[in-house]
Amino acid sequence: MKAEAEYLFEASWEVCNKVGGIYTVIKSKAKLMKENYPNYFLVGPYFQDKAMLELKEEDPPEILKEIFNELGNEGIHCHYGTWQIKGDPKTILIDFQGHLVHQDFIKGELWRLHKVDSLKSDSWFTNPVVWAWCVGKLIEKFGQKNGGKKIVGHFHEWLSGAAILYLKNAKSHVKTVFTTHATMLGRAIAGAGRDLYNELKNMNPEKEAYASGVQDKFLLERACAKTADVFTTVSEITSMEAEKILGRKADILVLNGLDSELFPTFEEASLLHQKNREKIREFIRYYFYPHYSFDIEQSLTFFIVGRYEFKNKGIDIFIKALQKLNERLKNENSNKTIIVFFWIPRDVFKVSQPLIDHKITYREILDFVRENESRISSQIADRIMCYNPESPNIIKEFSSTIFTKDFLKEAKRLRIKFKCPGVPGLLTHDISDKEHDPILQSLYQAGLDNQEDDKVKVIYYPVYLTPADGLLNLSYYDALSGCHFGVFPSYYEPWGYTPLESAALGVPSLTTDLAGFGRFLMKNAVVQQGIFVLRRMGKPEDEVVDEFFKILYQYMQLNRNQRVQQKIAAKQLSTLADWNNFIDYYIEAHNMALKK
Repeated sequence: MKAEAEYLFEASWEVCNKVGGIYTVIKSKAKLMKENYPNYFLVGPYFQDKAMLELKEEDPPEILKEIFNELGNEGIHCHYGTWQIKGDPKTILIDFQGHLVHQDFIKGELWRLHKVDSLKSDSWFTNPVVWAWCVGKLIEKFGQKNGGKKIVGHFHEWLSGAAILYLKNAKSHVKTVFTTHATMLGRAIAGAGRDLYNELKNMNPEKEAYASGVQDKFLLERACAKTADVFTTVSEITSMEAEKILGRKADILVLNGLDSELFPTFEEASLLHQKNREKIREFIRYYFYPHYSFDIEQSLTFFIVGRYEFKNKGIDIFIKALQKLNERLKNENSNKTIIVFFWIPRDVFKVSQPLIDHKITYREILDFVRENESRISSQIADRIMCYNPESPNIIKEFSSTIFTKDFLKEAKRLRIKFKCPGVPGLLTHDISDKEHDPILQSLYQAGLDNQEDDKVKVIYYPVYLTPADGLLNLSYYDALSGCHFGVFPSYYEPWGYTPLESAALGVPSLTTDLAGFGRFLMKNAVVQQGIFVLRRMGKPEDEVVDEFFKILYQYMQLNRNQRVQQKIAAKQLSTLADWNNFIDYYIEAHNMALKK
């Protein structure tokens, strides 16, 4: 599709400012946006510490210099340059701190023109609103100086939405597109454990917003949705939600894509899996083996990763499904062990001291083996060359030569040092108020407490994955690639990048029909191959948990060749959501706006 806009400004609070998933959306499609729009500018907030890492500052072009000077006189300082990502998009970061003195005036205007009640707002609302107002000023001035040009402003979420209201009030000829990735009220209701989708039809959104304490964001979001020339959402399910909550159905869906070129080929993904699986197994050994051992070659690694939203992310039903899986495997006396990582960040104090001690001793054991490697290898070679095949004591001769008394003595000492009574804990880190942590409480209630006879073992890893976290020392993608199955059973998930990212890494996963990506798959692909879609819409919890358990049980029964076929299917499915397939939705939205 041919883009008709001559200038496109795309504004988001997450440009050069990683907060959530919108950062990935903006970043991963920037190259294609730039290819379709020669005059493409990203606009974000200026925070010095982040800008130093992400923005290569440059002198602004002539078309912007005068505007920047005029804004500077109003306490609005613009930084121009190249965002250091694929595509090198031109980027404007606005330092709005000097304009915060006008926050009461801006809030007053929002109330006067759109009845946005911000009387009880804090800085989480005020800062992005003042920034977005400044964005509106920037684009308004650009429109005034380029009156005959086709200009579109695309704004993501309520955080940038005040720019739309500013432009409309200023009667600017710049056309506007507003995208909501998730409604504030919908997320709040679902997060409170309520049945959002059943409540929608009879809901009084404004009353609910005040009751949930999100009235300022809700009212601003609703005003933006109704005021923008074109309103978009990122999925079918979010459009359904927005129609009831914000009072406007999406004019077009702008689905979230992935840049497949940034992910490994299937062959590369297979090598990554083997490499990172061994690193994960090393961690598993020093986590569990001080207490008891199991056949790690017969183990599978599952994981869930994301924000700590106990119900919204489906953590609640995952634990219940794992309980059923554990009971079933114990009853069958299965030789399989399922290791489940809960990569759910929260506040922590430090790494658990016993775990540090186990890791140190494990490293001692590895060093001890390496020190004796050369001698043992030579002794084995000598025995092979010299032994008498007819000797009845061949095994004893081999072992007495290779495993000397000194070797066995040191091995015994290390084993005693490594051994630890009791069972492994569930947590890798010390946390505050763990008696009231919902994940821990639910795991204990489900009997998932890492007893020796448990076939489902749990590791709650409450920090962000980085190559220097002190334990796994794996990046997010490396950790995912080393596992066998990703689990994302969300109740509230406007799109859902994680199962898509897992699939692009060749890791099969599970999503739900309440996630935008899950619904996309149900319409465009063969589900239950590579990516499994758990049906949650309109179903009672017991039925959902039972189906969930069956998917997990059936997957862990697959043999290696069958799992490889699932990995191939997952990798193929990920290409359906490539930005090359989805970028036209954005272009169509901008073209629609120009026709308004």
